[in-house]
Amino acid sequence: MTAIKIINARLITDLRIVNNTCVIVEKGKVSYVGPYIETENMPVIDAKNNYLSPGFIDIHVHGGGGADFMDGTKEAYLTIAETHAKFGTTSMTPTSLSSTNEELMASFQAYESALKENKKGAKFLGIHLEGPYFAHSQKGAQDPRYIKNPEKEDYEKILSLSDKITRWSAAPEVTGGFEFGEYLKNKGILPSIAHTDGIYEEIEEAFERGYTHMTHFYSGMSGVTRRNGMRYAGAVESGYLIDDMTVEIIADGVHLPASLLRLIVKVKSPSKIALVTDAMRAAGQNVSESILGSLQDGTKVIIEDGVAKMPDRLNFAGSIATCDRLVRTMLKLTDVSLVDAVKMMTKTPAKIIGVEQKKGTIAVGKDADLVLFDDDIHIKLTMVEGNIVHNVDENSLFYHRQ
Repeated sequence: MTAIKIINARLITDLRIVNNTCVIVEKGKVSYVGPYIETENMPVIDAKNNYLSPGFIDIHVHGGGGADFMDGTKEAYLTIAETHAKFGTTSMTPTSLSSTNEELMASFQAYESALKENKKGAKFLGIHLEGPYFAHSQKGAQDPRYIKNPEKEDYEKILSLSDKITRWSAAPEVTGGFEFGEYLKNKGILPSIAHTDGIYEEIEEAFERGYTHMTHFYSGMSGVTRRNGMRYAGAVESGYLIDDMTVEIIADGVHLPASLLRLIVKVKSPSKIALVTDAMRAAGQNVSESILGSLQDGTKVIIEDGVAKMPDRLNFAGSIATCDRLVRTMLKLTDVSLVDAVKMMTKTPAKIIGVEQKKGTIAVGKDADLVLFDDDIHIKLTMVEGNIVHNVDENSLFYHRQ
């Protein structure tokens, strides 16, 4: 459709909720936001007083629907994009795991192929590399076979394989980590702190070198550390102390308990927090076992208690969350308003990855990435750049106004 009108919506802005709002979409962009206006011969969606939100932006996701980006196939990319669109995700940054360069190349090639054919799912906003430059002591579910220190020859080679890399998560304190962050910053790529044993002094320097974001806050990072009897603030405390540091949280209600979710919001504020799924391939499925990473070289994991776990149950192995669950969890377990919960799923992640000029809020001239949901955050409709990619009940939503 080249044009469509949405009426009777409770519009979620970054400041408030506006009742009885009308939104018109033309050629993939928002062309009008305001009170109801008459139009001729235009398809109309009656929102029926449901909430109309900016599309959810997931800046850390590995898979879903039985597929993982490390499978290295176009079909995997499309399956993941279409799976998460059913739960309100309109754009995402496909995320890797520590692996061989050959596996990365296959995933990069699949990304390019999927870009051309992705008509029914969430849009791709560039590639997020997670690893392999991590602290072994904080590896979590990352495969230790591939963890190493950053060397210029290695990361230059990886970057030469794709011009779609927009973010790279690493431990800044490992040998070569500070230089790596500066290199990425100068290339316009976001360096992000992850799987780190850094103390405050190291994280502070990392921030100055370009590491302005923290990957899955609390997960895979140090807290207060003792060295020779002295206490040092760890990476977690550094995230709080550095005001301009942004963080992302896996708000599935399992990775972080209610107390920590409330603490993060209290100290950092929604403008510095992005909600992320960190979802692996079991997201959107009803299964008890799955594989973390590629089908060929991944790790078997178990699915229980709403999360993926390593077989020994000593570590989580990624979440099985979808974006609607993240918003629902924040509303249930914290004191945030719906406006702020949505902001952490839309405007803040858009700003972190540098796409706030076209995504993250509903405004004239921005991409028509829209989500319609009810009071329980059950997704009714997902629109990506003006195209409806998910609709639970088309017959009841559509009618034509003459």
